[in-house]
Amino acid sequence: MDSIGDSIKKARVARGLTQKQLGEMVGTDNGNISRLERGRQGASQATLDAVCSALGISLSGVINSNTMRLNPENTGIPYSSVPVILFGQITIWIEEMENFKERDATAWIACPVPHGPRAFASIVTGESMKNPSGGMSFSDGDYIFCDPDKSPKNNSPVIAQMPAADSPVFRNLIIEGQRRYLQALNPSWPDRIVEMPPGSEILGTVIFRGEIV
Repeated sequence: MDSIGDSIKKARVARGLTQKQLGEMVGTDNGNISRLERGRQGASQATLDAVCSALGISLSGVINSNTMRLNPENTGIPYSSVPVILFGQITIWIEEMENFKERDATAWIACPVPHGPRAFASIVTGESMKNPSGGMSFSDGDYIFCDPDKSPKNNSPVIAQMPAADSPVFRNLIIEGQRRYLQALNPSWPDRIVEMPPGSEILGTVIFRGEIV
């Protein structure tokens, strides 16, 4: 299986682009593109999304269930494996990570971006975060990589626990002064915007999205 860097290089060459031309298309320099292709540096999701969009390729062939526990020699971008945690178990993962054992995870998957020690992956269920009008969107079955140690900002996709809810929800965070709201990206979703009541907790900020193939 090709590394992300290999896939980017092959797609660039196939389209007859130089590293400098690709860099100009995505707003970076050819040195960064070179290091990315050779696995000498990682990249943010925004940069990877921009590169893949410019080349007309998807990361889904790399970030999928087959990437679990890859040998580091087989990938070009530094990563570590994180556990895949079901939504109903995320709160337990956050609270009891010290007692967590490798076999407690549903699976393990490679995270291609830098993250903190408590990072985990989960799988999107439902269509609440699917945005048919374009822009940021998450489909049923997507992997989301979440970092509890990354502070969320306005318009950050997050996993949040409401005091009276049985399990966390995946929503977009809206910050207005001291007030915080959770927004479903699907414009047709019932109760699309809900204010977070006292006692609510952000369990993780989404740092990367990948598709299951």
